Amino acid sequence: MHRKIVEQVTLLASVIKWTCYASIIGALVGLGTATFLLALKSTSGQSSAFPDYYLLLPVTLIASSLLVTWLAPDAAGHGTEKVIEAVHQRMGRIPVMVVPVKLVATVITLASGGSAGKEGPCAQIGAGLASSFATLLRLNDVDRRKLVICGISAGFATVFGTPIAGALFGVEVLVLGQVFYDVLFPSFVAGIIGFHVASQLGVAYPHLSSKIIPAVTGWSFTEMIMLGVWCGLIALLFIELMKLGHRLFARLSWHPAANAFLGGALMVLIGRFVSVRYLGLGLDSIEAGLNGTVLPAGAFFMKALATSITLGCGGSGGVVTPIFFIGTAAGNLFATLFHEPLVATFSAIGMVALLAGAANTPIAASVMAMELFGAGIAPHAAVACMVSFLIVGYRSIYPSQILGIQKSSSLKVETGKPLAQFDPEKLDDFTLSLPGFIIKGVKVIRRSRKTGGRR
Repeated sequence: MHRKIVEQVTLLASVIKWTCYASIIGALVGLGTATFLLALKSTSGQSSAFPDYYLLLPVTLIASSLLVTWLAPDAAGHGTEKVIEAVHQRMGRIPVMVVPVKLVATVITLASGGSAGKEGPCAQIGAGLASSFATLLRLNDVDRRKLVICGISAGFATVFGTPIAGALFGVEVLVLGQVFYDVLFPSFVAGIIGFHVASQLGVAYPHLSSKIIPAVTGWSFTEMIMLGVWCGLIALLFIELMKLGHRLFARLSWHPAANAFLGGALMVLIGRFVSVRYLGLGLDSIEAGLNGTVLPAGAFFMKALATSITLGCGGSGGVVTPIFFIGTAAGNLFATLFHEPLVATFSAIGMVALLAGAANTPIAASVMAMELFGAGIAPHAAVACMVSFLIVGYRSIYPSQILGIQKSSSLKVETGKPLAQFDPEKLDDFTLSLPGFIIKGVKVIRRSRKTGGRR
């Protein structure tokens, strides 16, 4: 009896402890995110006052690149990737300078038309504040790691106004196929508190409800599977374009300022000769697609290309907002090709399905669909998200993700390593069973009818 009382008292003390810690982290992240989003909002609207604002991109990308290179190298690229790396390799230790440098560098990049997102900076700001708080309290490495994960969750929750999906994203994005249940409760607390604080500080979150949700029928179910396959393939394209952008700029071996100037010049060409819709966050195009407007057929590719150039050359920002753009455009095009009248619904499902595939976060993406578009979309979004997640295979927009599961028992891969170390060209150890045959590596072996063995 005494041991049972001790057990319950200990668990209650743990709940109280993490409620307090997570609430403080949520409040700090809500304040930091609100500062970032309001600063970003104050620089928006430049396209109406200065139609050729993007001509400054070569200069602003140089400024962003040098700011990060000189003051906080850990703030480079899209922030969530760096935070995942810090969690796995340094138990969540993040230099405090990352927070202000990431905020300023991202505002500079986005305000001038760089194609990037706003969630990466918020995740990195949240994780950086959590790491600094842990240092202040002299917490051990395990507790520091938990607080940093809470910071990721709160950052994601406050930037998009999705506290539940944000909490799930923080505990799902670290390891492919595994959820950190021991951090789930404090992540929920941090996400909810962060969302509330940011809302009170004036951050507005426009939530759209899908106007028409198709009934769950055999055909609609089939369409969701096909949409999931389509979004998974588009996610693969985006992942490979991002890798290509970083690889090509790295091969130049130029000074970071020269790379940034070249990337800025390429972005100016896109803005001048293609469309300014692919510059900046692209929120107008996302909103148009979610309202049922038919987007250009090549919109998903051009946004992926613009984002690859911006982040590859040294610009600062996240990747989830571009993923939303690409997913919305992909679902929009899918509906157009199949002459579906529910363009808005397919755009909405495409948006979350592409996130599920590119980031390997099908649960967070499915919940986000419900938070943004209403519970009625859940069956369709969940199917599309899971299929997209499977189609992407062992790739991710976050190469520091640890591979925790095998997505197919027929594809034998070594778990426990970062996805960056996974080379699909060396994937020879796989077995796929078909009626009458076994495909082993690249060899096709006929089954024996009598024994079921090999011949």
